Amino acid sequence: MSKLVIMGAVEFAPERRDQVLPLLMAHRARCLKDEPGTLRFEVVLPREDDSRILIYEVYQDDDAFEVHRNAPSRAQWLQDTTGLDVKVIATRCSPVE
Repeated sequence: MSKLVIMGAVEFAPERRDQVLPLLMAHRARCLKDEPGTLRFEVVLPREDDSRILIYEVYQDDDAFEVHRNAPSRAQWLQDTTGLDVKVIATRCSPVE
């Protein structure tokens, strides 16, 4: 199977960025530590938009992404962001190699 890339945006109210960013970085660290199929998880901040954080994730394959979706870290992320009105928009992509 080929690698899976997730291009995404985490959206929220601009005044919540200082709350959401550390939660996302903790989620990132857990994923990279505990999910062998999570190969890369980059977090970037748009310079002119305080209401979004962009993410770039690379998984070994589709199965590794399903493991990620059902992993304890994702459940923790969902719990941590309850009440923050966070929306995640993701696009599944195939890398060109």
